[in-house]
Amino acid sequence: MVAAAQPEATEAGVDALRAGGNAVDAAIACALVAGVVDPQMCGIAGFGNAQLYLPGDDVHTCVDFHGTSPAATRPDQWEHLLVGETRDGFGFLLEGNVNDVGYQSITTPGSLLAYHEAQTRHGRLRWADVVAPAIDYAENGFVIRPAVYHWWLEGATMGRVNAAERLRYTAAGRRIYFHDDGTLRGIGETLRNPDLAESLRRIADGGAAVFYTGDMADEIVADMAANDGLLSAGDLANYRTVWGDPLRTTYRGRDVATNQPPGGGVMVAEMMGILSHFDLGAIQHNSVEYIRIVSEAMKWATADKDAHIGDPEFVDAPVDRLLSRAHTTELADRIRRGERANVARMAGEPPDTTHVCVIDADGNAVTMTHSLGMPSGVVTDGLGFMYNGCMGVFDPRPGRPGSLAPGKRRFSSLCPVMTFKDGELDLVVGAPGGTQIAMGVTQVLLNAIDFDMPILDAIIAPRFSGTSNAIDVCNRIPRSVTRELEADGYEVIRTPDSYAFARVHGIAVTPDGLAGAADPGSDGVAMSA
Repeated sequence: MVAAAQPEATEAGVDALRAGGNAVDAAIACALVAGVVDPQMCGIAGFGNAQLYLPGDDVHTCVDFHGTSPAATRPDQWEHLLVGETRDGFGFLLEGNVNDVGYQSITTPGSLLAYHEAQTRHGRLRWADVVAPAIDYAENGFVIRPAVYHWWLEGATMGRVNAAERLRYTAAGRRIYFHDDGTLRGIGETLRNPDLAESLRRIADGGAAVFYTGDMADEIVADMAANDGLLSAGDLANYRTVWGDPLRTTYRGRDVATNQPPGGGVMVAEMMGILSHFDLGAIQHNSVEYIRIVSEAMKWATADKDAHIGDPEFVDAPVDRLLSRAHTTELADRIRRGERANVARMAGEPPDTTHVCVIDADGNAVTMTHSLGMPSGVVTDGLGFMYNGCMGVFDPRPGRPGSLAPGKRRFSSLCPVMTFKDGELDLVVGAPGGTQIAMGVTQVLLNAIDFDMPILDAIIAPRFSGTSNAIDVCNRIPRSVTRELEADGYEVIRTPDSYAFARVHGIAVTPDGLAGAADPGSDGVAMSA
């Protein structure tokens, strides 16, 4: 089974399984197609994290492919331009938006290298065959779906440059995404990108080396140099993914595996550690008390993340202490006493990400979240893909865990998760959604484990979030509940969206087989092979 945020991508993953591929082949085929049919959510010039579980090969590992800041980065280069911080705490606003859009917003991409390494190390199909579906969609086109179009219209908030301006930032972008009269392409139209098709053909023939050290690298570097970009040939040639053991914890007798910093798995693990001290199943789901307890756990974990978590090559993150029984017990006791976490802000990361979950017939599983961050708007002429804009999340104030530094990976909320019950794979879960990823994934895990919800019910249940001193709620949380929270002194911010706070996708292993679900807030689908 494959669950992902785009029907075309999901089907490409299913086709890979039917062709004899395994979960890794399916996940990478899915990811490559997603980069074509959801081109601002992810792509070969993006970043992410994947968890691979291949029990027959005794493999359980994570590959981290966060973008790294270019070597030309200086810790204080933007300190004088600082305007503020987004309310959800995952993005900084600078004069001129130089960290948000344009050539200086780009970190060294990691996605393509991770895709190629994972597939060639652990897949069964030929690399070229895995890339082929993405080439086909780029060459022959895909029909613009509502989620893609709506992001083009609304995909920037909290002071960032709006999405349409990103699309038209370069001449290449204008040719791809706009009609000759300057109007944006719309829902139902077929979008073709022959330049991207040709780039993918080159990658299918030459692998990731084409992008990082080959002719394509030369074209990328020439464009960066001509437009005052920071990314260099050395940055591309020296980029490395990070492979290692998952971050592990337990919850209600289940083993939980997620990713290490600078990903968001530590937040999921800390929240579950705090919440393990409460009998959540005995509390009415999404009641006033339930939202208060869970949102305070979210806030405490967010405050700890802000204070301590960053690239472990640069920051000595106290992960063991944050996940310790002593720390989570202390925070649970504070919540019981009615203490409220203070998540200080000067004034988040937008939901420009996607996800894929796969389980194959042999019990192999992959959960991968990959993204462009808030995309840079830059498309190199002739190459067809948009680069990430991940420099916008680094803290322009020196001396902090998330501060700028050469070669540094920024924190992200990406948290692909697997759970195991009695040693057997139980759930495969993950989400796009920026800062809200850890919040959405945690709530789905609570729904499935504490409330015994089937995976679809766990995903569609109304969600809320606590990434600042306010509690954000989706429009399906009853007003009778939020009125009581407000009467108790909480600021409650209601989004107009019925489905909000990440777009969670998941697959559950049940006695009757695999059950999958895609968040109805996007265009995704779960499909069996």
